Amino acid sequence: MHREITVNQRTTHEPSPKLHLPDDPPAATQPRHGLLGRLALASGVGTALEFYDFALYATATSLVFNKVFFVVDDPWFGAFLGFVTFAVGFLMAPIGALLFGHFGDRLGRRNTLIATFTLMGAATFLMGVLPSHATIGIAAPLLLLFLRLVHGIARGGEVSGAALIAIEHAPKGRRGLYGSFVTLGSPIGAGLANLSFLLILLLPQDVVVSWAWRIPFLLGGLVLVVGLVTRLHVDETPVFKQLQSERKVAKRPIAETLRHSWGRVLGAAGVMFGFNAFQYVLFTFLLSFGTEPVAQHGLGLERSVLVTGTLFGCLGHAVTILLSSVISDRVGRKPVILTGAVLLALYAFPMFSLFTAGSSADAAMAIVIGFVIAGIMFGPMLTWFSQLFAPAQRYTGIGLGFQIGAALGGGFSPLIANRLLVATGTTVSISIFLVAAMALSLVCLIALPERHREVPVDA
Repeated sequence: MHREITVNQRTTHEPSPKLHLPDDPPAATQPRHGLLGRLALASGVGTALEFYDFALYATATSLVFNKVFFVVDDPWFGAFLGFVTFAVGFLMAPIGALLFGHFGDRLGRRNTLIATFTLMGAATFLMGVLPSHATIGIAAPLLLLFLRLVHGIARGGEVSGAALIAIEHAPKGRRGLYGSFVTLGSPIGAGLANLSFLLILLLPQDVVVSWAWRIPFLLGGLVLVVGLVTRLHVDETPVFKQLQSERKVAKRPIAETLRHSWGRVLGAAGVMFGFNAFQYVLFTFLLSFGTEPVAQHGLGLERSVLVTGTLFGCLGHAVTILLSSVISDRVGRKPVILTGAVLLALYAFPMFSLFTAGSSADAAMAIVIGFVIAGIMFGPMLTWFSQLFAPAQRYTGIGLGFQIGAALGGGFSPLIANRLLVATGTTVSISIFLVAAMALSLVCLIALPERHREVPVDA
């Protein structure tokens, strides 16, 4: 196969040993508003459902599940068990990244994404119809754990595939913007989850615990239908089609990724570790810590105010995700991500000082500021990850790096924060942990390259 290459105004013919993210793939040279809208919805809806479910589960764990599923004498221990199942979902994600990364790099991005989304949506919906501990005893938390496992495995293949659907359709100079379609799903999903719980908390506490908490989970079924319809109307990416036409599809994506790009997988995981440690302290631990009674190591703050703070934090998160993604198309991904990482590290101590100042409003403001800063770091992250790996290994590489870091950082940070608070009696220990986690992210950020516009298929 040959192609024409223009060098210094001369046209020559050379073999094409490389395949790279095309500067102007056919679908993107003349972008149509209909295509752009479908791409935005198809790539973002899965991340939105993922974070909708995780925010729902985190909120329900903090407020309800210790009364519905994890019924023990000590309410704090019930909440702790809920956080354990939360962590289990994270731990399954790297397994899902291996499984769906193989299919995504072998069979294509589109069909793999349809499978991951179906599993995630079904698991979320079924949590809403799960009988309580009072009805079926120990089977209730065990079934909940099983659904978390299914959701975690599906989650492992969702983010990387959604990112590639968007980025591999993107025209030159707009990959950061297109990548933001996926990262924007995070605050949108989390915001919708917190809004739904905010409305439900207006009901009497016994009604919430009895049945009302199920409504947001059941609405996940509606999101599933909308997302499936949208994804069925999006074509395979131009990059994967080119891989197929040139017979460059990886035969063993996992082995090839680990053989050629293991350092970048570990580097991406390190970046994600610090970010997720900070983000899930914001998402989960602060709500539980803030609303638990003082006698149970909490602050006894108003639940509705903190949930409202999280909702406004998600709005700010969305704004900074979009802005940082657009800016990254001009100045590069690393400078923007580094800026966000440094700001998060600097905010670790002030965040808890403000959160524990004594009023629910101050605590809510601490959450809002944290989300706004986190958006700076998260916005261009998936676009940057996509440029670290060869196209034939990209689904697997992004998935492994993203999910290993998310599992270790996000899955365990609420548990670590909880134990540090109980062991030391002060939030200073949690701030030190977050600074250390962000230091790891910064080291990995500096070590990894800025971007790779051209990556050999067999590199």
